[in-house]
Amino acid sequence: MAKLQLFDGMSSRVAEFVMRCKLYIRNKLVRAAVEAQVQWVLLYVQGGSANVWKENVMKELETGEVEYESVEEFLLSLKKEFGGGEEESVKVAELRKLE
Repeated sequence: MAKLQLFDGMSSRVAEFVMRCKLYIRNKLVRAAVEAQVQWVLLYVQGGSANVWKENVMKELETGEVEYESVEEFLLSLKKEFGGGEEESVKVAELRKLE
């Protein structure tokens, strides 16, 4: 399996990053606890705006402010946080086609 690339918060890369995380977890970490799966994903969240988000998530996990039922729930929160530009870019592309 290919090595996972670091995720730095770029919205154009979030969907691919989430997909690759899911594939790896399903193949290699399927029996691991949710916390271990989330920690593994966080290892690859580095750089850019992702660092601040990761630090906040780690603090919330340590203090018990947040607890994820599944790694999918965690990945969904990551995608929501960084994937907001996708809808906007699709709309811009559609407008350009109309012009």
